[in-house]
Order: sequence, then structure tokens, then C-alpha cells
Amino acid sequence: MRPEEEANEERTETVENPVDLSASLAELQAAHEELNDRFLRLAADFENYKKRSAKDLVLRVNAALEEFTCEVLEVYDNLERAEQADGEGLREGLVQIRKLFGAILERRGITPIESLNRRFDPAYHDAIAYVASDAEEGTIIDEIRRGYCMNDRVIRCAKVAVSKGKE
Repeated sequence: MRPEEEANEERTETVENPVDLSASLAELQAAHEELNDRFLRLAADFENYKKRSAKDLVLRVNAALEEFTCEVLEVYDNLERAEQADGEGLREGLVQIRKLFGAILERRGITPIESLNRRFDPAYHDAIAYVASDAEEGTIIDEIRRGYCMNDRVIRCAKVAVSKGKE
């Protein structure tokens, strides 16, 4: 017998009964349907999870904003009272209000950027003037608007005047 004939003969011996093939096909289809159903349920669960997570995030952000707003309203109330104060009491009241507001900001991780007499750093400072002065070149000599960081991240750069040295 030639090798081709031997291979054909082996193939005919390994072919299963047609009834067995249809049973295997039915099992495969059932397994496929089960896996597809599991996939669809998993996809739906994931969609629900994403929606729940987005809703939870909005609720947390709103709660934090409400809490911060209540703290700021304390300052606002004190400003209203300061409007009704007279000369010496007014100045003292404003100093106390500034301290209260500073404490609220600090509790929230908001801290001022120290700029005066420091080296200019574009990550923290926005130079709006370059002025001749006795200070070393690149030193900040005036702070026009204070900058702030929130949790070590700059949220507003300080607007500063920078020395260009003596002329």
C-alpha cells in the first residue's frame, strides 16, 4: 500500500459516528450560549458599576463642596458683622477674619507660595516685571499677587517682579 492510501485508511477509521458529531456540536453550542450569556451579564454588571462609580464620585464632590462652602460662609458672616463695626473694632475684626479664612484654607491643604527674596521659578511664579535693583539677578523683589498650592500642586502662580541686577 502506498503512504497516501494508508493515510486515507487511518482517517476513515478515526471518523466518528455522525450521531456522535451532532451530540458534540450540540454540546459546543450549549457551551457557547452559556459563555455568551455570562459575558453579556458581566458586561451589564460592568456598565452598572461604571454608572454607580460616576454617581458616587458626583456625590462625594458635592459633599466636599458643601462642606467647604459652609466654612466660607463663616467668613462671609464675619464680614457682614465687620461692616457694622466702627474704626478700631473694624480693623481688629478684619484681621481676625483673615486669620479665620487662612485657617480654613490651610485645613483644606491650600498654602501660600513664599516668593519675596527667593529665586524666580517658573513652576511657581509668573514674572510680570523685570526691574533693575540692588538684589541679585533672578531674585524676586516684589509680589504683586500671591500664589497658592493645594496639596503640593500649584493652583495659582504668584505674579512677581524679578530683579535684573544693577544697571
